[in-house]
Amino acid sequence: MEHLFQSPNAWIDLTHPFNAETIYWPTADPFQLETVSEGMTEGGWYYSAYSFSTAEHGGTHLDAPVHFAEGRNTTDEIPLSRLIGPAVVVDATSQAAGNPDYLVSIGDIEAFEAVYGAIPEGAILLLRTGWAQRWPDPQSYLGTTLRGEEGVAQLHFPGLDPSAAQWLVDNRMLAAIGIDTPSIDYGQSTTFETHQILYAENIPGFENVANLESMPETGGYVIALPMKIEGGSGGPLRIIGVVPGS
Repeated sequence: MEHLFQSPNAWIDLTHPFNAETIYWPTADPFQLETVSEGMTEGGWYYSAYSFSTAEHGGTHLDAPVHFAEGRNTTDEIPLSRLIGPAVVVDATSQAAGNPDYLVSIGDIEAFEAVYGAIPEGAILLLRTGWAQRWPDPQSYLGTTLRGEEGVAQLHFPGLDPSAAQWLVDNRMLAAIGIDTPSIDYGQSTTFETHQILYAENIPGFENVANLESMPETGGYVIALPMKIEGGSGGPLRIIGVVPGS
């Protein structure tokens, strides 16, 4: 991995900023930044400090396996080997463009592998649906501006088909999986089967990933480091892509 830090490489920020526009699940509290101090001090130097509050699951964030699988890894227990590794990007943008409820399928994965080869062991699989281009407009990105359970019922965005999640568990050895939508399950899911299938195998998830159009289908790497919350079910994630030799 040493060559990742040598030039010339392209470093791609795959993270949406946390601010007043950050999109959260309709039942989650939004991000808040409170000014503690900002300005010149009596000593003559500038000083700023802030407090922030956020739900674990909002913005670009980690889903720890324990989020949907009892007894599996909490945020602080996830091995670094599952958060840093080669990236594979499956592009389902054209399929999802006209269907906000699109489910990335086994066929999509098989079509990718027919061109690029089998997803290698230890890869971080990133699913690109084009949804990141809709950020930060909640109506376009979530399908609704409503809050609470009323908003949850109106969610529309793509996800991974549970049958494809099971196929990946049975046939590939993923380190982690990410998607450029609010959830690895599609918006209208009420059972979150994809979460359950993947997280039972201690495969962490990355949600609301940005800028996947800048990542190649293969040959890139991902470094995904969440806030290390002891016992947490997730947390804010700074995720970057590296494309060697760019």
